[in-house]
Amino acid sequence: MNDLKWWQKTIVYQVYPKSFMDTTGSGQGDIPGITHRLDYLKTLGVGAIWLTPVYPSPMVDNGYDIADYTGIDPSYGSMEDMDELIAEAKKRDIRIVMDLVYNHTSDQHSWFRESRSSRDNAKADWYIWRDAKPDGSAPTNWRSIFGGSAWTWCEERQQYYLHTFAEAQPDLNWENPDVRRALYDAANFWVDKGVGGFRIDAIVYIKKPQDFADGEPDSADGMVNIHKIIADTPGILDFLHEFRREVFDGHDIFTVAEANGVEPSELADWVGEKGAFDMLFEFSHMNLEFPDGELWSHATGWNLKLLPQLKACLTASQQATADNGWYPVFFENHDQMRSVRHFFPDDADPAVTAKAMATVLLTLRGTPFIYEGQEIGMDNIAWDTIGEYNDISSHGQYELALGEEFSESEAMRFVHRYSRDNARTPMQWTRGYQAGFTKGKPWLPVHEDYRTCCVESEALDEHSVLIYYRHLSRIRRTGEVADILQQGSYQELLREHPEIYAFRRRLGHRQTITLVNFSGREASYPADLLTGASTVITSMPGTCKGTLRPYEAAVYVMEGEDDA
Repeated sequence: MNDLKWWQKTIVYQVYPKSFMDTTGSGQGDIPGITHRLDYLKTLGVGAIWLTPVYPSPMVDNGYDIADYTGIDPSYGSMEDMDELIAEAKKRDIRIVMDLVYNHTSDQHSWFRESRSSRDNAKADWYIWRDAKPDGSAPTNWRSIFGGSAWTWCEERQQYYLHTFAEAQPDLNWENPDVRRALYDAANFWVDKGVGGFRIDAIVYIKKPQDFADGEPDSADGMVNIHKIIADTPGILDFLHEFRREVFDGHDIFTVAEANGVEPSELADWVGEKGAFDMLFEFSHMNLEFPDGELWSHATGWNLKLLPQLKACLTASQQATADNGWYPVFFENHDQMRSVRHFFPDDADPAVTAKAMATVLLTLRGTPFIYEGQEIGMDNIAWDTIGEYNDISSHGQYELALGEEFSESEAMRFVHRYSRDNARTPMQWTRGYQAGFTKGKPWLPVHEDYRTCCVESEALDEHSVLIYYRHLSRIRRTGEVADILQQGSYQELLREHPEIYAFRRRLGHRQTITLVNFSGREASYPADLLTGASTVITSMPGTCKGTLRPYEAAVYVMEGEDDA
């Protein structure tokens, strides 16, 4: 592939605006704060910035409950601030990517206020309404993803409305063409503003099954996770192809969909020339701890025995997009724990494991997505009580665990590992007050490690995670092996090795080999694998062919047979 598009050659950085940079002292980040840090992002080689929602919102789910798709929430700034961010980013050859939350709106959106007012208004069927069962209970036993029934009673209509997520996030009725047109118009508003693309949230849920029926309960509450019922319902791709025709086609932008539940084998239907999107976040490699659903109390936790599955998932995604579509490589986002804890034991040094994950992220085939703070090795938090957590899903999962008769300490253990607040603590800029994030009281506490894990400290340390990210980013974009890392094919190596993930990237007669030890002990491999190879980069000084120290990563370059 010699004619890569701009978004296939760059690095995308995800900003969680509420936690990135506060310029007003309010305690939460804002749009001018992002503009203020554009030059920093440029040092990472970032060519696109994905913003989680900054639209007007009651903030029940931190902006994923949208009350107006074409406005800016005053807590983040103004539309003029957004225009300035788009313009200043463009000066630095950086595109702004907006988050489209199109499965649901806020219950404060004008559309829902009208819809709930009666059964015969102009927007009466813009959302999903159903009558109660004969006994007055909810239409089905579906549990929302945040816990509790997925149905809420509305007095005005004397009906229930469906919400895949929180009660304050009613699901839109995509079967109504007027709904779809309104959503397309909102997206085109941002295209006209000059944005560089869209991340599309929770898109697998927009199509509902024809029959609404109870499912087999999966927990003591007698309910079933709605994800099992509605995710990827047949017919969804018809909607998505229309979405592409009406918004995406003909514009120099990229689209990446969040599609939890779509398997690598299905990617050909979702991405590429015949798909609806350019890229798709599928979560097979992120959900290995949840073999029977998304209940935190049922999770297995991470252990090295899961490494073969992790390798298999990554390889399957690489193979599925080898000739069709493109892969967005990611190991963190605003809904996930920090990767230094996700794929490694608690006693591992995050400054070491962060480099290991950076090596995988920036040498796989696809567009790397770096999440805010990942580049300095930010870690999970573990607050003492559930009341200290902001994340709505943390509270729901905590209550579910108590309902399953886990103790409070056990329920908190699940929260400590899986809470989305792990990824939402403020960005750590300096060693000073509140890590340089705000001059006020931050909306979430700053992590206690900020004096050592911050941009200011790491920028001065040649062996830091930040310097490693910057160096590896340059190698990927402009170094001697940039063409291989951007365009080369992928082949997994040492597939049966219980501790090492290894893969080859090949372009013509040149190739790179990436080796990462996921274990806390020294791991060996056949040294002749690297005959004639020279080192490109290592996460530790003094790398020796044939062995990897605990959590060590290395990339080699060598001549080989032609890729033909």
